[in-house]
Amino acid sequence: MKRNAVPLVAILAAAALIGLLVYGVASRGENRTLDDAVSKGQRPAAPDRPLPVLGGAGQRSLANYRGKPVVLNFWASWCTPCRQEAPLLESAQKRLAAKGGTVLGVTFRDASPDSQAFVRKFKLTYPSLRDVSGQLAKAYGTRALPETFVLDGQGRVTAINRGPVSKDFLDTALTQVGV
Repeated sequence: MKRNAVPLVAILAAAALIGLLVYGVASRGENRTLDDAVSKGQRPAAPDRPLPVLGGAGQRSLANYRGKPVVLNFWASWCTPCRQEAPLLESAQKRLAAKGGTVLGVTFRDASPDSQAFVRKFKLTYPSLRDVSGQLAKAYGTRALPETFVLDGQGRVTAINRGPVSKDFLDTALTQVGV
């Protein structure tokens, strides 16, 4: 009887370890809560928290832009696709500003002097904030750059683009928020 119990205990222990491993991997997966909601036609509330202003004093948050459409873009100076999309975002800024909205950049894992040099190089006129702790990016499920979220005037996410934006994406998303 004991001989039969040993293999059974070993099999159960191995199954438990595999179960824990699968749970650990699954629980560390990407946060796609916003993506799932938007894909179902929902408009979830955009995560928000005050962040330091890049190259300026004080802090701002999405609450400062309530009532206005916002294109929230996570970027960094070292990100090659971020360089490629910068002119498109600046063009979107002109369109948004005419309707009272804005592109709002959020630097992610980037040194402030490098971020400021990026803003000057690409002549960006929209504001940028610094996500020093990475907590805002985490709330959006951001793991790679660039990532862009379009918010309506009520601060709800209406469109998501994980990767560099295209003109078509911006045109469609801005039309959805009345711009």
